[in-house]
This record gives sequence, structure tokens and C-alpha cells, in this order.
Amino acid sequence: MANTSGFPPLIAQLLYNRGLTEPSQLESFITADKCLSGNPLLLLDMHRAVARIYQALLSGENIAIYGDFDVDGITGTALLVQGLSSLGAKAIPYIPHRLTEGYGLKITALEKLHQQGISLVITVDCGITALPEVKKAQRMGLDIVITDHHTPLAIIPPAIAVVNPKLPNSNYPFPELAGVGVAFKLLQALFQGIGKEKQLDELIDLVAMGTIADMMPLLGENRYLVKQGLKLINATPRLGVREVITRAGLNIGSLDTKSISWGIAPRLNTAGRLEHAMTSYKLLMTNSPQEARELSIWLEQKNAERQRITTKVLTKAREQILAEGISPLLITGDEDYPAGIVGLAASKLSEEFYRPAIVIKTGKQVSSGSCRSIPEFNIIHALKQCSSLFSYFGGHAQAAGFSLPTKNLARLKQTLLQLASTELAGVDLRPHLDIDAEITLPDLAGDTFQSIQQLAPFGRSNPVPTFLSRGVEVIDCQTMGSSSEHLRLKLKQGGTVWNGVAFRLGNYLTEVSSPLDIVYNLEVDRWGGEERLRLSILDFAPAISNLATS
Repeated sequence: MANTSGFPPLIAQLLYNRGLTEPSQLESFITADKCLSGNPLLLLDMHRAVARIYQALLSGENIAIYGDFDVDGITGTALLVQGLSSLGAKAIPYIPHRLTEGYGLKITALEKLHQQGISLVITVDCGITALPEVKKAQRMGLDIVITDHHTPLAIIPPAIAVVNPKLPNSNYPFPELAGVGVAFKLLQALFQGIGKEKQLDELIDLVAMGTIADMMPLLGENRYLVKQGLKLINATPRLGVREVITRAGLNIGSLDTKSISWGIAPRLNTAGRLEHAMTSYKLLMTNSPQEARELSIWLEQKNAERQRITTKVLTKAREQILAEGISPLLITGDEDYPAGIVGLAASKLSEEFYRPAIVIKTGKQVSSGSCRSIPEFNIIHALKQCSSLFSYFGGHAQAAGFSLPTKNLARLKQTLLQLASTELAGVDLRPHLDIDAEITLPDLAGDTFQSIQQLAPFGRSNPVPTFLSRGVEVIDCQTMGSSSEHLRLKLKQGGTVWNGVAFRLGNYLTEVSSPLDIVYNLEVDRWGGEERLRLSILDFAPAISNLATS
């Protein structure tokens, strides 16, 4: 850790844990400025995409922005419609209905757009696997420009241009952009060409929301995009976003990645999960205070409904999994699972059991599933080995989706279980916490929290630092919450006293003894309009020294 010697020991440890040891790495990571932004023209096919869009602008063609129905796709659609419209383009949004159309480019949708006079379709967060759909569009005389960030298959669709940092032979320095990030690079190339790149600053809030919501690694270029986007959201949020912030109980000026991922993103996602994602698109684009208020109220109500449905699905899924026995890969299916909830359920099951999890909405003829995985098991690679079973599949190493004839489900389950059993043999599949450092509570005094914030924004690949403190005295412990589901603690060590909260650990009240070994994050509590630091306790156990003498 010699090259981190300019930092306090704890911060040096955190940087080292994240693989940051060289001075050049440290500087770019901490500053997270525009030097992290890659040249958009390094993306394969970018020149062709820009040329085709310029042609459409000059000839007054009608353009459709075809986005996915999650937050990444919704924000990317809003980004391109707003950005292209500012250049005088005739651009309209098209986001498919999750329940009636499904994911990705659909021939019926393309035919509909063609009939409406659209001559150019630009995709956002989808299209990289749409080989037959793009071929059909060609025959119709409809040009397609694909912008996507999902893993390509062996054959790339024959679009006018395919812009994806994960393409084979790509020279782009940062392949982990979100779908909205790829769309932003397209706009960046367009705006640079006419000397208007500065205008993109007002759109970077959309990039931040989509990147955070899609759980992309907050390293490299994503750090710059998210950092700048959060600044904009905290300074001048869009009307609709401002309303969502208020209803989520958040505070403008102190929004961070957690505020987006736990507060704003679920509400924006809920429209596409239960009904139509265009509602969230309209909320992002509206200039009407009344419409912003009405849409945010609707989203708040739907989000509460989504939470209730998710709880029911998880209860049924757990029962099914436990009845069949916990295997290295979890697969649960039911005809009553809502298509918009299976991804959430898979994510929660994978986190709870620390295994790849697949949740499937089964149908009489066709079934669709959502997959979430752990770092030790590449789920998209596994799906590729079953490709003949699917009507469609796509995604990333740790998140994917598919649809297939229901008659193929048994073979799919058998094949995936065999793959997982082989690849995960010898892997410890117990849920675990990665601890950054063992410290004492007095180590948190002074400007420690402010120093830690130099590593923000936090998220995937740069998690909020997690600490272990041993032998902490428990002064007080009580349950809190409407169902006593949480714990509130007062803790003491070395003459310092800290307040702590243990969310969803209320059932373990009887296991609280003194002293404790605790694992926690350091966070700001803003309850009641005041700001104070507290410990967010993730796990605890009787102190080892206490066990040894008992």
C-alpha cells in the first residue's frame, strides 16, 4: 500500500481493497472528472450511426426512439428524444408494454412505426440480439441504429449501425456503460460534431439515474457520469423527479446513489412492472407541475402495490424452493407470478440464498423468466449453452432474461442445474459479508466520514465501506417499526457512544447481548430534518472474547 501513503491509513486500506494502488489510478478515482470520459468515436459503428442521424435531421425524417421498459431504457429514451429534439429532430418515443409485447424489438411494433411514417428507429438498451426483427425491418425499408450494452451473441444484427461497448474487437476503454450511457455517447458524438457538447450537461441527470438503477459498476466513466448527474439532480431536479423525491421522503441537496436505487428508481420502475413504462417516461419529460404531481401520486400508489405483490411472490417462491430442497441454482416457476415482478424476486432470492436464482412466469404455451446470479456463476454464459431451448434470451453475467416454449422448461432446468452443480462445486454458497477493515468505534471520530466520502459515488464494484468492530458494549437495544421488525441500539466503546440501527433484524432481539462484535456501515441519519451519523448494523454476534469466558 506504499502508493496510498498520502491518505489516512483507513482510506488507504479502502482504496487498496478496491484495487487502487497506482498514483494515476488514485487521482482519477477520487476526482472522477471528465478525464474518465472516453472518446465516443472509439465505439464501433459510431461514425455510421452519426452519419445516418445527421441525414435524418437534414431531410426532416421521422425518428422513433425504441427503449426498454426499465429505468435504464426509460431514461435512455427520454435522453435521446430530448437531445435529438433540441437539434430539431422529429423524434417520438416507443417503449413496449412489458405484459402484452415483452422485451426488445418486436416486428409488430416496427410495422406499426413504419405505417406511422417512421423511417429511422434508434434503440436504447435493447436490440443486440434482435436478428430476425432487424432483417424484417430491412425488408420494410426501415433503418435501424442499435444502441445497447447487453452481451452480444455470435451473430450481430445487420443494422445500419450497432453501437455497443461489448462488441468483439471494440477499442472503447470502458465496456461497462449502462444502456443510457451508450445513448449518451451517441448524443455526445452528434453534439461534438456541431460544437454543442456543452448542452449535454442538462441531460446527465438521466444518465445517472439509469446507470445507478441498472446496477452498473461505479468505476471508470460511470463514476464521472453518476457524480455529475447527482450534482444536477441535487441542484435542479426535473419537475417529475422533484415530486418523486418528495413522496419518497428524500431531501433535495443530499441525494446519493442509495437515494436513487432505493427511493427514485423503484418508483420509476413500477410503471413498467405493473402497467406501462410510458407513465414514467412522461414524468421525466413533463414541464407541467400539475401533471408531475398527478403522475408521482400514481407511481407512489403503484409502488405500494408492487411491494405487496413482491412479498406474496417471494413467500410462494421460498416455499417452493425449500420444498424441493436448496440446490446450487434456484429455479421457481408459477403461472401466478406477475411478469413484472419475477426480476425483483430473482434478485432477492439470489441475495438471500447466495445462489443463482431464476424466477419464471409459466404459461400454457410460452413461459418467461428472469435470472440473477452471483460473481462465481456467469448466467448469460450458462444460458448460451441452452440457446436452442429459447425463443429469446439476453443479458449480462449476473442478470439475464429469456422466453421459451413451456414444453422446454424441464430440459432447461435439468441442464442449468447440471451446469451450476459442476461450476459451483467447492464454492462456499453461504451468504456472506465482505468486510473492508476491522476498526474500533473511536476510529470513526473526527473527519473520518468526510474522508470516506472521497470514494463516493458508491455502488456495484465500489460498495459502501463495511467495517467490523469487536467487543462493543450495548447500552440499550429496542425494537422499532410498525411490526417491531428493526432494532435501535446505543453502543459504546473506548469512551465514545454511537447510535445504531439494524434493519430487518428485529427478530433477533433476544440474541443481543453485551459485548457484541458488529459489522456495519457508517451513514447519515436525516430523520426529522436533522443530520447525524449512525451505524447501520448489517450483522452482529456475541463478542468472541465473551464467548471464550462463558
